[in-house]
Amino acid sequence: MVLISPSMRVQQLPDQEFSVIINKVNAMIHQGIDIINVSQGNPDLPTPPHIVHALQQAASDAALHKYAPFRGHSFFKEAICSFYKREYHVDLDPNEEIVMFNGGKAALYAVSQSLLNEGDTVLLPNPGYPEYLSGLMMAQAIPQYMDLLPEHHYLPNYANMDKGQLEQAKLMYLNYPSNPTGAVATSSFFDETVQIAETHNIGIIHDFAYAGIGLGGHKPVSFLSSPGAKETGIEIYTLSKTYNMAGWRVAFAVGNRQMIQAIHSFQDHVFVSLFGAIQQAAASALLEDQQCVTELTAVYEQRTDYFIARCWEVLNWEIVKPGGTFYVWAKVPAGWDSMSFTRLLLEHAHVAVTPGEIFGTQARSYIRLSMIIELERLEEMIQRIAGLNVDFSAISR
Repeated sequence: MVLISPSMRVQQLPDQEFSVIINKVNAMIHQGIDIINVSQGNPDLPTPPHIVHALQQAASDAALHKYAPFRGHSFFKEAICSFYKREYHVDLDPNEEIVMFNGGKAALYAVSQSLLNEGDTVLLPNPGYPEYLSGLMMAQAIPQYMDLLPEHHYLPNYANMDKGQLEQAKLMYLNYPSNPTGAVATSSFFDETVQIAETHNIGIIHDFAYAGIGLGGHKPVSFLSSPGAKETGIEIYTLSKTYNMAGWRVAFAVGNRQMIQAIHSFQDHVFVSLFGAIQQAAASALLEDQQCVTELTAVYEQRTDYFIARCWEVLNWEIVKPGGTFYVWAKVPAGWDSMSFTRLLLEHAHVAVTPGEIFGTQARSYIRLSMIIELERLEEMIQRIAGLNVDFSAISR
């Protein structure tokens, strides 16, 4: 037998925490246990029918059966331009300021490999999406963390940040609406971010994965809407959440043309675009009636409002409503941390949640719950938690 050891880069990668949780949940389900799983950001509703129909029609077009152009079909890039102009009043050059990916995770990897060298410093949110760190480690870059605190609405407090970190940083990752906190950014915050980027020569990577899901009647703000933003960074957009297209693996980035061209140069070697029919369906999603997005957001808002209200009524568990996403960011009861409370819920209530600890050191007293199940199952989940007789009146600090 030939024994080939993994590369040092692979050996140094952190554990994929989401897969660890999913594997444990799946093992219990295999045992016949009824698990209420709100640990994943995997939408439960189907892709809107008009998008599926667009794929079905495009799939019969023999011209789309060939390799797609390396950098994507012009009709999809033009659709992205129209979408950003309509939704965010942002003008884009389809050839110079757009790059597409087979999913948001692929986008994050391509960004790190295209823009970072060994030893570069990158500012990451804490708490924040763990996959940001994975890409950095593959590029052998150095993470520095920006603590996001509830008293500052989970936004970086630039005035209190170490000036040395800002001077050293090559890139800064932001994510609003935020996974996991559900926090949203304001136009004034992005205006300030542009100023910070220009002053300290920092490239901004804004992960806009939950762009379509704003709660409380507020539409999420695009970073590129701020004056000068297109000169300081890029925005990553995925169709997974806004259009329930998680399994379709469609994403793109728009903005700073130097950064976009660097990503193109990398992807020319590792990526041969998306199946043309999927690009056609994605274009239809962006260009056609957006009522499906309005309806989807209403479903998530109804579930979120119901869950938070019932937690207060039944459990005396006070939870702050998020400004966006389909996540609820909840403090655990006193005497528990995120990991121990997650284990309690899974093993004794058969409820799977995500421990806040995997999102960073600022999240050890929180759990994340995804509103990706129907109201009846949300109610059952609350009743199961009530059966644990946990005292929620004193929240962990």
